[in-house]
Amino acid sequence: MGEPVESGEVALAGGLVLPGGKIDADAIRRAVESAREQGLEDEEDVRTVRFFIKRDLDKRLDRYLVDRIAFLSRTQLQRLIDEGGVTVNGRRPKASTRIGAGDEVEVVVPVPPEPNIQPEAIPLEVMYEDEDLIVVNKSADIIVHPARSHLKGTMLSALTYHFRSLGRGGLSEVGKDLARPGVVHRLDRHTSGCIVFAKREEAHWKLGQQFEHRKVDKRYLAVVHGKVEPLVQVLDEPMGPHPSREKGYREKQVVRHDELGKPAVTIVRVRERYEVKGAWYSLVELELKTGRTHQIRVHLSYHGWPIVGDDMYGGRVYEDGTGAVLIAKQALHACVLGFHHPMKGEPMVFTAPVRGEMGALIADLRSRSGGGERCEAPGATVDLRAAVGA
Repeated sequence: MGEPVESGEVALAGGLVLPGGKIDADAIRRAVESAREQGLEDEEDVRTVRFFIKRDLDKRLDRYLVDRIAFLSRTQLQRLIDEGGVTVNGRRPKASTRIGAGDEVEVVVPVPPEPNIQPEAIPLEVMYEDEDLIVVNKSADIIVHPARSHLKGTMLSALTYHFRSLGRGGLSEVGKDLARPGVVHRLDRHTSGCIVFAKREEAHWKLGQQFEHRKVDKRYLAVVHGKVEPLVQVLDEPMGPHPSREKGYREKQVVRHDELGKPAVTIVRVRERYEVKGAWYSLVELELKTGRTHQIRVHLSYHGWPIVGDDMYGGRVYEDGTGAVLIAKQALHACVLGFHHPMKGEPMVFTAPVRGEMGALIADLRSRSGGGERCEAPGATVDLRAAVGA
């Protein structure tokens, strides 16, 4: 329960704000739908709300917004602030920025998720399922839960259909009020691989604690441009939001050594390298010691090894020997996920095989480079035979 809404401020939002200052989720949805029907290219304009503070509140920005946007959690609002979706007096703030009389707060409000997840017959590659949890090898180009303009075609819609059609229970109620029932962790839309969802509330909390306290083993595979060397490196650069709020930059993260930079550590281990017509590519195994947004993508790009297909961070599409585009999305895969069963306590480790375009990319690179160069990086644990074949 948030604090009482303060009086003494003015909100300009074209009917998007209810009496008392809370943003109307239904009005946001209607405005976005109308904008799309009219063919507007930038719907952010209809989702922008400005608050003019008339009296001294002496309150943190994130706490102030919790009282205004009820369908977002404080953690989600902090992420929105970090990504540049909020300004105070025209400048990018921190979540801890204190606001008071005379301040102008502008928010590009995310599209509120639908309150009820609609089942959709989307194929799922289920790796394990019991009464407490389900582990899935997520395909690329599917979002985990409803967010912003993606309200349908999500993993949650696929899981809802899966449970209903097979009569195997359902998702945990934790997170349901934010349209994220059962969601313990996330993967980016174009990142494939291992992801676990909770089916019971106690299992959800216990799994969440393992992720929060970094007791989960997560290993990723990525194909990057360039010849990565040495075989093992620790990338230790702080990260924060891109300084620009222009369209196309608001979601980007960058390495930054100022007060907005947060610690970020990635261990890179080279598993294979390929030379194709004078150009080098590397298959790398990645271990995260922190969990910043886009951490792997930013760190690799910063060091000159952008992920193939990741145009946001300098990656390029890959063409096969005939000139056909083989992959045009980030070649990043959450390969290994290890944790303890939340109820039984037994260790569980899952290796998700690489599928689709990324699998075809690795096969093509091996073929065109005479099998490539196999590397024995100390500390590597991913079984490449299980993940990508011999």
